[in-house]
Amino acid sequence: MQKNILDINNKLKLTFYGGTGGVTGANFLLVGEDKNILVDCGLFQGGDFAEDKNKEPFPYDPASIDILFVTHAHLDHIGRIPKLVREGFNGIIYSTPATMEITEISLMDSMGVLSKEARKKGIEPLYNKQDVEKTMSLWKKVSYKKSIEISSNLKAVFKDAGHILGSTMIEFEHAGRKIVFTGDLGNSPAPLLRDTEEIKDADYMIIESVYGDRNHESVEERTDKLRDIIKSTINKGGALLIPAFSIERTQTLLYEINNLVEDGKIPKVPVFLDSPLAIKVTSVYKNRIQNFNKGVQEEIKAGDDIFKFPLLKFTERHQDSIDITNTPNPKIIIAGSGMSNGGRIIYHEKIHLSDPNSTLLIVGYQAAGSLGRQLLDGVKEVEIMDKMVKVKARVENLTGYSAHRDSDGLLEFVDNSAETLKKVFVVMGEQKSALFLVQRLRDYIGVNAIAPKFGESFEI
Repeated sequence: MQKNILDINNKLKLTFYGGTGGVTGANFLLVGEDKNILVDCGLFQGGDFAEDKNKEPFPYDPASIDILFVTHAHLDHIGRIPKLVREGFNGIIYSTPATMEITEISLMDSMGVLSKEARKKGIEPLYNKQDVEKTMSLWKKVSYKKSIEISSNLKAVFKDAGHILGSTMIEFEHAGRKIVFTGDLGNSPAPLLRDTEEIKDADYMIIESVYGDRNHESVEERTDKLRDIIKSTINKGGALLIPAFSIERTQTLLYEINNLVEDGKIPKVPVFLDSPLAIKVTSVYKNRIQNFNKGVQEEIKAGDDIFKFPLLKFTERHQDSIDITNTPNPKIIIAGSGMSNGGRIIYHEKIHLSDPNSTLLIVGYQAAGSLGRQLLDGVKEVEIMDKMVKVKARVENLTGYSAHRDSDGLLEFVDNSAETLKKVFVVMGEQKSALFLVQRLRDYIGVNAIAPKFGESFEI
């Protein structure tokens, strides 16, 4: 791809190379001002089809990209960056400091998982350690609200998305117009993080739609339900399995369980955080309390270690994970992966899903094709680690712990800019969810909203 020069009408060109027709694989190309700019470069996730898509060549020349902006450190937003680097990208990567720290941890962890899978199938891994190291050498940390001058006529600034630690919306300002990439918007008010910042003057918006067609429980409901699920599982003498995303969901659950234990609302039972990645990310959270909301900061200043309580054990070593089996029920096991498509949770599911006294608690989005989605949909038997397992455990779903804004929240966010918006591009949602949100935005706010297709381009 050749360098692109701003045309006479002072326009930018936006092309969608991921995050369309599905939740994952965020990858957006913004061209103009003699600059080729990417926003996010994430993995496609959910079944073998997504795995095949990750191996395909990029639909643009990676060497032609000048700048990559990263909204946050989830793999569906960062997971293909080392591949981009391997195939020629040598530009600048911008994110917040927390996103950079978590990205390095996450990419090294992901590299191990991808390499293991590649060896099983006798294929080349998506990237290696050298690619990750080169990736991190290109990175520049930028704080919230600090302007990034791209050219004399184009600048960018990070706004707090409230989704996970360090997450951002990226607001580009060009020729008096504001183009906002929301990344993933937080489910504010969140237990740990600050609320999503309001944006009231966007001209164009590229917005997520993971929960574009449904709403979450309220804050009070989700905490009460968590308490009730924990108590009922303990009373039945079962194990509570929580497949949790290592970034944000795990830390939020630890904080909530900590509060329930301290307030005497649940009995003290062994709680295992069985995820090396989540343990490392929790250390980053502990060192970045300035990103927490005021209430949590005050708790910490008062001496509360919000990620530590009686009978909580971090099991980093593989053998420690296996030994959890020797701890009698009742117990709580928090482990990755969040969609049960790998990681240590599947070992525990293999053991406990056939136990009618145990509970599987799903607390996040489950991609189509994932084991977590099958369990959420109510299958009675699943294959785990080459063994058929009958599902007799209770399966519960708590959407209130999602780090994503729900349908009403997304509508409210867009409505803040209703008077200035020229077009809204709805992305990063399953087709049903994205199209539902498109229609709501048209009907309730009267904005020009569309769900773009892969490879579709627009002048803005």
